[in-house]
Amino acid sequence: MTRTAKLLADLIALPSVNPAALPPRHPRAGEGRVAEFLAAVAATVGLDVEFQKVLPQRVNVIARLSPVGKVRQTILLAPHLDTVGVAGEKQFKPTVRAGKLYGRGACDTKGSVAAFVSALCELAKAKQRPRETEIIFVGLVDEEHAQAGSRALVRSPAFRRSGSEDRLKAELRTLAIVGEPTRCEVVTAHKGSVFVEIETRGKAAHGAMPQFGRNAVLAAARVVEFLETDYRKQLQQRKHPLLGHATVSVGTIRGGSQPNIVPDRCVIGVDRRTLPGETDRSVCREIDALLRARGIAAKFSSGRLAPCLPLETSARLPLVRQFLRSAGQSRPVGVHYFCDASVLAAGGIPSVVFGPGDIAQAHTADEWISLAQLERATAMLLNFLKSLP
Repeated sequence: MTRTAKLLADLIALPSVNPAALPPRHPRAGEGRVAEFLAAVAATVGLDVEFQKVLPQRVNVIARLSPVGKVRQTILLAPHLDTVGVAGEKQFKPTVRAGKLYGRGACDTKGSVAAFVSALCELAKAKQRPRETEIIFVGLVDEEHAQAGSRALVRSPAFRRSGSEDRLKAELRTLAIVGEPTRCEVVTAHKGSVFVEIETRGKAAHGAMPQFGRNAVLAAARVVEFLETDYRKQLQQRKHPLLGHATVSVGTIRGGSQPNIVPDRCVIGVDRRTLPGETDRSVCREIDALLRARGIAAKFSSGRLAPCLPLETSARLPLVRQFLRSAGQSRPVGVHYFCDASVLAAGGIPSVVFGPGDIAQAHTADEWISLAQLERATAMLLNFLKSLP
C-alpha cells in the first residue's frame, strides 16, 4: 500500500460522522479524531499547525507551508473532514479489493484529504518551499450539514476579504482547491440548492361532510402538479453552459391528521437546484408569483439553516488557468451537487473543485475509491504545487 493509500486507510478507521446524522454524544460523531491525527501528520514534516474553533468540540485543522520569501499568492487546499452516517461498523474497517479501497469517506471526501495532505507533506519533506506562494491545508468541518466550517473560515480575520480592492487582489493572488470526488477533473461551476417548504391552508371539517371544509391536500396536489409539469418545462429552458438546466423535485408531502378529517394544512418539501445568479429569495418569489397567477395561495419558508449557493469561477483567472494547464485540461467542467466551494467564493476566495473518486460512490452502503485515481490526484496536485513560484 502506498503512503497516500495508507493515510486514507488510517482516516477511514477514524469515524468522523457529522453529528447531525447521529444521536447526541454518539461515539462516532464529530471530526475531532481526524483533526488531531492530521495535525500530528503535518507537524512531523515541519508544517505550522493550528486549530480554528467552529462549534463545540469541532474545529477546522489548518496546516501551513510558508514560502521562502514574502507571500505574494496563496493556495488553499480545502477538503471536508466529516462524512455521512452508516449502519454498523463494517464501513470503518478499510479494505482493499480489486484496486479499490472501501470504507466510509473513501470517496467523499477522505480520499481528497489524503491526496492533499500527501502532496503537501511531500513538498515539505523535499524542502521545496515555494519562493512566494503560501500553501495552506484546511480540513473543514460540517460540510455534510450546514457548512459551518467553511462559513467560519471566511469570517476569520486571516481569510476575510472586505472592499472591492481586497476582492480584486484575492481574485488575482488566491485560489481555493476544494476537495470533492470529481474524477480528477477541475470543476469551476456547480449548482446550488434551495430547500423550499410550501404550505397550503384549508378548513377542517368532518369527513362525512367534506363540503363544509376546504381540503389543503387537494390544494397541495395542484401545487405538485404545477411544479412537476409546467414549472419543470420552464426550468428546462434556463440553461448554463457547464451545468445544463435548473431542476425541481418534490421530495416530501405532509398533510392531514386522520382519514375522517378534511385536512386544514399540508406542507410540500421541494428541492430546487439553482444556477449561478439565482438565490433562495428569487426562487421563492418566482414560484409564489407563478402559483398566484394560477389562483393558488401558499406560504413559503426555507428548509435549510443557511443557503447552499451555486458556484461560478472564471477560468480566466491566472491561478485557475495555471491549474487547468497543470492538470492537462483544456476547459473546466461543472457538477450538479454543491459543496464548500461556493461558500468560500461568496466570501471572496476564488474557488475550484477537484479530487479523486466519483460522486456516484458517495454516500453509498459500499463506498469506495479507485486507488489508481487516488495516486493520480496526489501526483497532479503535487505537480501543480511544484510549478508555483
